[in-house]
Amino acid sequence: MFKEYLIQNFATILIIIAFIILLKTTIFLDKKVKIKMFFLIIMIFILSIIVFIEYYYNLENSHKDLRTVLMAIRYSATPFIVAMVLYTLVKKMKYYVFIPALLIAILNIISIFNGMVYSLNDDNQLVRGPLGYLPFIAVGIYSVFLVYILIKQSNKQATEIIPIVFLCIAFLSGLIFPFIFGKDYSQIFCVTIIIALFVYYVFSILQLTNKDSLTGLLNRQAYYASTSSNLRDITGIISIDMNGLKVINDTYGHLAGDEALITISHCFTKAVKLKQPVYRIGGDEFMIVCFKTSLDEIKQLVKNIESNVNETKYSCSIGYSYNEEKNKDFDSMVKESDDMMYKNKALYYENKNKNN
Repeated sequence: MFKEYLIQNFATILIIIAFIILLKTTIFLDKKVKIKMFFLIIMIFILSIIVFIEYYYNLENSHKDLRTVLMAIRYSATPFIVAMVLYTLVKKMKYYVFIPALLIAILNIISIFNGMVYSLNDDNQLVRGPLGYLPFIAVGIYSVFLVYILIKQSNKQATEIIPIVFLCIAFLSGLIFPFIFGKDYSQIFCVTIIIALFVYYVFSILQLTNKDSLTGLLNRQAYYASTSSNLRDITGIISIDMNGLKVINDTYGHLAGDEALITISHCFTKAVKLKQPVYRIGGDEFMIVCFKTSLDEIKQLVKNIESNVNETKYSCSIGYSYNEEKNKDFDSMVKESDDMMYKNKALYYENKNKNN
């Protein structure tokens, strides 16, 4: 049996080993994220063993009781794995993400005795019960939620969205392919998931070179790389400067200042759309480069940012430039945007002094 398992799952084992080596050697990930990722990999490895044993006894048409238990574990493991991916990849995700997966696991265990989710008939073949499609529905909902959250937290650039979609497709294959390929798909599910996670992880590491480590926004290096090409498509520039960061740092400490920067950065990412990347180019200085964006869209974006920031205890000054006739060079647009931002900043402090 061991030989057959090794042959069928050799690719899975190789990728798991490569994944572990990568996790051990990378310096970019937080320790807690690494631990979660290790646990996730072990879950997939154990599932590959369970799937193999269940499939092996299915071919032999034996050990019906053991197969029933193994199927309960397999149907429970898939939602748990997707929930674990959410818990690992999504920032500040709470443990309650596992509650639906736990409820499904309980139903699967109960189904061993009453067949409400699945059972095996006299010919040792699978028979779906009234809740037979529930594990697949759970995986589908988890996958959609995963993509939504990851895209929401991203900088909405193709280089980040593509691996997210790739990851989702891998999970959704577990929802669709069993109905196309039948039970044989269960043999390739684990390798499909581990490949998708590995690819997403590698893409994430590559993206870190373009990201600001504190806020998760694109960094100055990415800003210069982006604005040195595709200049024809840049129709607008938005300059943003946080108000009062020095006072926060001096009064409450740099941790408070970091929290302020993270908070307002989240306000920016909530407001922007595709082709509107946000960059942190200095301590409290940010830029949004708008590609193929109309003036009305830029004005609405500024309003949305101001609305988001007003919901916090912080404030920022904003300026923008729009190249309607495409007769301005990039540096002129930046200067125009910065000039407006500095005027708004001066007005902010003037009003603040009057109120004091």
